[in-house]
Amino acid sequence: MKIALGCDHKGFAFKSLIKSRLMEQGHEITDFGTDSEKSADFADFALQTARAVAGKKVDRGILICWTGNGMAMAANKVRGIRAGLALNPEMAELTRAHNDANVLVLSGKYTPREQITDIVDKFLSTEFEGGRHQRRLDKIKRYEDDN
Repeated sequence: MKIALGCDHKGFAFKSLIKSRLMEQGHEITDFGTDSEKSADFADFALQTARAVAGKKVDRGILICWTGNGMAMAANKVRGIRAGLALNPEMAELTRAHNDANVLVLSGKYTPREQITDIVDKFLSTEFEGGRHQRRLDKIKRYEDDN
């Protein structure tokens, strides 16, 4: 799978851990940064990652900032992006199964370090259920198309 990664300075440690794990699993990674714990603006990395996903240059995206909220807000401004915050594996599973999220957002502060790999694995392995959930996504798409 092709996966884009992006983080600000508060997500750098988790991004490094996730990147290593994904590369070990054979995924193709596009890393939009940041590349250190030096202060950086989350929006720059969220928008680059989201554009790569929306433009089908990658299959999925993963974003990390301090709370996850900033990354989610920025990424969801890009047409076609459904970025979901997950603080545990069940949230990651449900955001894929029910919302067909194409970007996973993690919190550098509130996500337990020992659950990071389980959360990412669950996000990448869960399929969208469709059915009643598709009807809800269609409403979002219609709104995007009209605006």
